[in-house]
Amino acid sequence: MGEFLNAADWRCRADAHAERANELTRARRDRTARGLTEPVDDFLYTYYPYRPAQLRRWHPGAGVVLAGAGERASWRWYRPVGRTDDAEVDIAAFVRERGSAVRYIADLLRRTAGRPGRFGCFGMHEWAMVYRSDKHGTRHPIPLRLGADETDRVVESSRISCTHFDAFRFFTPDAVPRNELAPTRRSAPDLEQPGCLHAGMDIYKWATKLGPLVPGNLLLDAFELARDIRVLDMRAAPYDLSAWGYTAVPVETPAGKAQYVAAQRGFARRGNELRDRLVTALAPAEALADEFAGGVAEQPAGPTPSGTTS
Repeated sequence: MGEFLNAADWRCRADAHAERANELTRARRDRTARGLTEPVDDFLYTYYPYRPAQLRRWHPGAGVVLAGAGERASWRWYRPVGRTDDAEVDIAAFVRERGSAVRYIADLLRRTAGRPGRFGCFGMHEWAMVYRSDKHGTRHPIPLRLGADETDRVVESSRISCTHFDAFRFFTPDAVPRNELAPTRRSAPDLEQPGCLHAGMDIYKWATKLGPLVPGNLLLDAFELARDIRVLDMRAAPYDLSAWGYTAVPVETPAGKAQYVAAQRGFARRGNELRDRLVTALAPAEALADEFAGGVAEQPAGPTPSGTTS
């Protein structure tokens, strides 16, 4: 039998979760109300299309019975427990609809965590996205910190070794052949590794795709990691973000490279801790998905959200 939470306990947890989510999304909501944009933080709500209201909704995760939660029985992927007013996540219903996603995500997370991290990319994926901007333009209407010519020289003098398809696919055509690898969406389970900043941010993406199977605290921990990684990713990018208060991590210098790698290693550790927690949370659904495999039509895991990266 799974965990049982009385009404006072789970409602307190839900309220605390909503308060934490409100604090994490406050800046975004304030900007939205004022019609403002910000190139770093807004990415978390545009590339990963999960709204602040969705982040505020708490789920206990699979295998937890909520006492007196009858209203949740009408929620998607919930069910009543017997003839009581209790409710729990309907693992079987989720697996019938998204079992292939559960199996894919669990496998990807385990394989990523099981590989050694690679820490020699120095964030050059962002620079490759603006290589030869005289010909291809830039992704954002933000000036390049070193100018176009010097940015190109940095790319040309650097080793480009991006393992992440959803970064690689935004390389300019002239930058593509400079990458040591040619990642594809299909090859992601074979290439993802914990040193990759974008793989770390995507833990949040996978958590959002798994809906109520993911406990609320794990979802918000993944969001916080994605937010922190995003800041480093853009501070190390070739853009001049000083107008928004961001100081550069100058990865074109030895000191900047060292600063980047130190932060990257910390994110890799945090990411693998979250991957382990997410795989554990998925265990009941994954076991059921293995039983259902081949017998029920399911929706695929789906592509990375449309939009732009960086």
